[in-house]
Amino acid sequence: MRSVFRKLGRLLRLAVIASIIVAVVRAVMGKNKPEVTGEASWPPLVDDAKGPAAGAPQRLVADAPEPAAEPDAAPDSDEPNTDATDAAWLEPVDGECPASHPIKGNAQSKIYHVPGGASYGRTVAERCYLSAEAAEADGFRAAKR
Repeated sequence: MRSVFRKLGRLLRLAVIASIIVAVVRAVMGKNKPEVTGEASWPPLVDDAKGPAAGAPQRLVADAPEPAAEPDAAPDSDEPNTDATDAAWLEPVDGECPASHPIKGNAQSKIYHVPGGASYGRTVAERCYLSAEAAEADGFRAAKR
């Protein structure tokens, strides 16, 4: 019976020491945490009233030959190019990307998903990228899996 009490005493001492270590580590780590605000860390991609938000990543479009401008049409349009297959990104159609731009980008999380990835099938695309490099150049990062 004594051996049982000795083992319980040792176990109790180890538990106390472990809890002290955990408390010290939490106290030290708590001092080094950055201040968290209620604001989102990413700027909005577009402010509807003013155009692209300051500091927001800009839309990348590959160099394409200039189409002949109509006399009444404005030469510079902010509309995404949905017809060009060489554009860096396109708007999705019903949350799905065209075959020419298979990389799905989520603008809120700034994460992109490649075909065959774990979350690719359930991701609703907000942007469709030509390549992973184009998504990274736009400020997105690859999904973890």
